[in-house]
Amino acid sequence: MLDLGKLLIAAVLIWIIGKKIIKFALKIVKRALERGKVDDGVQSFLMSMFRIVLHGVLIVILAGTVGIETGSIIALLGSAGLAIGLALQGSLSNFAGGVLILILKPFKIGDYIVANGMEGVVTGIDIFYTKLHTTDNRAVVLPNGSLSNSNITNVTKESIRRVDLIASVAYDSDIKLVKRLLFELASGVEYLVEDEAHPVQVYVDAYGESAINFGLRFWTKTENYWLAKWEATEKMKEIFDQNQISIPYNQLDVMIKK
Repeated sequence: MLDLGKLLIAAVLIWIIGKKIIKFALKIVKRALERGKVDDGVQSFLMSMFRIVLHGVLIVILAGTVGIETGSIIALLGSAGLAIGLALQGSLSNFAGGVLILILKPFKIGDYIVANGMEGVVTGIDIFYTKLHTTDNRAVVLPNGSLSNSNITNVTKESIRRVDLIASVAYDSDIKLVKRLLFELASGVEYLVEDEAHPVQVYVDAYGESAINFGLRFWTKTENYWLAKWEATEKMKEIFDQNQISIPYNQLDVMIKK
């Protein structure tokens, strides 16, 4: 009874001292994460993981103090961990992918991304899944495991985007006139952004089978991309019609034999 009492007293002291050490260690880790400006979601996950690991170590030490064989406990925990890992392989992949996304930050909430054949505005980044809201009002949930291993296009990462248009005109059109009209068209776009680093460009892109293809490039703010593109596309037809420049299109002649 005396030996058992000594063991229990030692175990209680180890538990009290161990809890204080764990609390102190967690404070240090939290400060380090805050100084590193780690995402709140990652901070919460890492703090929970450290807390579980440290308490597990403390329990193993307590078991050894009261005379329980620690080797068998560690082997049992290892086997259980392996079985759980195999059973939750897909979920663990999503979990690891979520941690990578939160740490590397290839996109953030509010960004418009294209990935895995889907596109939309990011409305949520969880540990296991990323949520998108599409332009046609659909909610899409993407697993972080496949998302972290795929190509991701962040459409709204930069504040300015380039609009690229192709204008096809007939071969008998005046090239210089067409280029001048396209310059005037781009300069008249309401959402145009133009400076030395972002000039308007007009060029002959290719000679097609039935038309000369002109390229038109100009810049606009990312949030105005589609408005600028639609406006320029509409004005292109109007300005060509006003200057008698024809836009070739495919025609089909049907001959009926009686």
